[in-house]
Amino acid sequence: MAVRIIEKKIEDILSIMRNPAQVRNAGTLAHVDHGKTTTTDSLLMGAGLLSPKVAGKALAMDYVEIEQLRQMTVKAANISLYFEYEGKPYIINFVDTPGHVDFTGHVTRSLRVMDGALVVVDAVEGVMTQTETVVRQAMEEMVRPVLFINKIDRLIKELRLSPNEIQQRIVEIVKDFNNLIDMYADPAFKDKWKVDPAKGQVALGSALHKWGVTIPQAAKAGLKFSNIVDAYEKNYVDELAQEFPLYKAILNMIVEHVPPPNVAQKYRIPKIWRGDINSPLGKALLEADPDGPTVIAVSKMNKDPHAGLIATGRVFSGTIREGDEVYLINAKTAKRVLQTYLYMGPNRIVIPEVPAGNIVALLGVDDARAGETIVAASIKDVAAPFERMKYISEPVVTVAIEPKNPNDLAKLVEGLKELTIEDPTLSLKIDEETGQVLLSGVGTLHLEIATWLLKERTKLDFTVSQPLVRFRETVRTASPTFEGKSPNKHNKLYISVEPLDEETIRLIQLGEVTDDQDPRERAKILREKAGWDTDEARGIWAVDEQYINVFVDKTTGIQYLREVRDYIVQGFRWSIQAGPLAQEPVRGIKVILHDAVVHEDPAHRGPAQIMPATKNAIMAGILAAKPTLLEPMLSIEAKTTQENIGSVIGVLNRHRGKVLDMVQSEYMVTIKGEIPVIESFTLSDELRSATAGRVFWSLQFSRWSPVPENMLVDMIMKIRERKGLPKEIPRVEDFVSQY
Repeated sequence: MAVRIIEKKIEDILSIMRNPAQVRNAGTLAHVDHGKTTTTDSLLMGAGLLSPKVAGKALAMDYVEIEQLRQMTVKAANISLYFEYEGKPYIINFVDTPGHVDFTGHVTRSLRVMDGALVVVDAVEGVMTQTETVVRQAMEEMVRPVLFINKIDRLIKELRLSPNEIQQRIVEIVKDFNNLIDMYADPAFKDKWKVDPAKGQVALGSALHKWGVTIPQAAKAGLKFSNIVDAYEKNYVDELAQEFPLYKAILNMIVEHVPPPNVAQKYRIPKIWRGDINSPLGKALLEADPDGPTVIAVSKMNKDPHAGLIATGRVFSGTIREGDEVYLINAKTAKRVLQTYLYMGPNRIVIPEVPAGNIVALLGVDDARAGETIVAASIKDVAAPFERMKYISEPVVTVAIEPKNPNDLAKLVEGLKELTIEDPTLSLKIDEETGQVLLSGVGTLHLEIATWLLKERTKLDFTVSQPLVRFRETVRTASPTFEGKSPNKHNKLYISVEPLDEETIRLIQLGEVTDDQDPRERAKILREKAGWDTDEARGIWAVDEQYINVFVDKTTGIQYLREVRDYIVQGFRWSIQAGPLAQEPVRGIKVILHDAVVHEDPAHRGPAQIMPATKNAIMAGILAAKPTLLEPMLSIEAKTTQENIGSVIGVLNRHRGKVLDMVQSEYMVTIKGEIPVIESFTLSDELRSATAGRVFWSLQFSRWSPVPENMLVDMIMKIRERKGLPKEIPRVEDFVSQY
């Protein structure tokens, strides 16, 4: 990438950055392998940042080495493009996101900084599961989509469709895409955001061959589908690319149909920011006011080997400058910005300031994490944070990592902690009893990439175990009330356990019910949406958002209870980390405190007394409430030919899979189903060999489902054996008669 060209453009970029009407924030979204990064190459070429010879093959935004090796995007990459449209200059801040389901966390984080999404769809495969997932995520973040139907060449060369049939295929894809918008968009935007090819909201083309058009462009130039078919048959595609360059079609579409920040923030801020929109700060955010107080939403953290941690985020209000004093709302710390940068793919360019409506990289705010809200230090007392990011996948596959040299353990753990800062969908656990280091990810590929990055950065030798699936423990009925005694017998807690209702689980997953919420607001939501009793909803002491559990206090007038409240909550959080069946995390339970006897002397009611009393009663409650294991399930969508339906279903049946739906289209049959994660590790090879490669499919985390009753005991025993636990499952008496 020629830095000389970048520097020339930087001055142009800075001169127009303060005018939000000339700024666009957009990014690619798509199913894996539908051509996002190849499309982005064309945009870089159009902005003069990539040579036409390598565009489409360079995969310039895949600048992490493994991305080039695996030919897939695993991180989100940013770039600021300078583009002139109808004689007027624009800045397009662009994010290239991953398509593979294991990396949807990067998509979630990137959407926070985008106002518009270029959704790329393969003309042959059409709208796939992951297309649906990313469109749904975009709608939740109020990001307006436009559509690029890529790989039109496949319709001509592989399917040999006539011009008329190509047109039909495009109409079909647009219809499927608009159905998604109808399904997931905010009611006020359902009709406004549906794409209309006649208005130039759909581009067609081939990113690999660098040509693309919108319907208005084609009509103006007199280009017909028959001309495109002819270009492929008579081999003059290069001329087509010269006359109709893809970058022009896409950048024109983005400038025309992606709203500028001062327009988008008017409807996005009320949805993604928790503060009062009628306050002076709220008004500055709605207007994307560069002279307002500084407010930045952090979308990702990256480790630079030379500079340290770099925060990337969107400036929603104010102007951030080098040397500014800022406050991190979630981390509750003050920091000084050491440098401000613009991203140019792998390069960061130092610039003096970045005004509202733009994407910035910051050095000096190393306590920030993805989802952090950074504000000017002067407004820290009145500023509110942005809404939490809602991840759709959970880390359900785990590997144990062990250094070959025990002296390297500290360095290895340090490297892993940095990875989890960069990618919050990774989860790190160090077993204090065994010293085992466990890394959990969304899928096997997620962990493969994470451990590759770890090796590259630390240069350490370590072994990685076979992937293991994490389970959850839960209950199916309500338990009796159990007495948990403290080790000194001076404190008694009376606790029962019951299943949490599905609606409450959903509200916690969506982030509508949180631990740090105003208790009255939380009680109101639970009463109205989940039918909770008023007193019970007001009595919530803790909401465990990680594993989805709730602790409720139903006591009245207990002396000294307030003084030990924190220890009881700590005991609750300690208990749900590892349940009694197999020491797997506990999910979906409501723990109720009915009564308590608390010693008057603080010396006799410390955490070492109260926490075990809480834990023992909870464990007894779980064991008495028909406990079971939950296993993670994946939804699968497989597209194949008519003659391969039986083969695909056969593979699913062998792996405890279930077919939920089958849809026949003109060229393909789509099989939708569900399969346990534990059964999915050999699925790729089996599907390919069963269909001789004539199938493409996608997997996505779907839900937690009870392990079949006939497999339950066997599964518990296997997990206990693997963890070195005693063979016998504990009994209620092991906990409540312990002291």
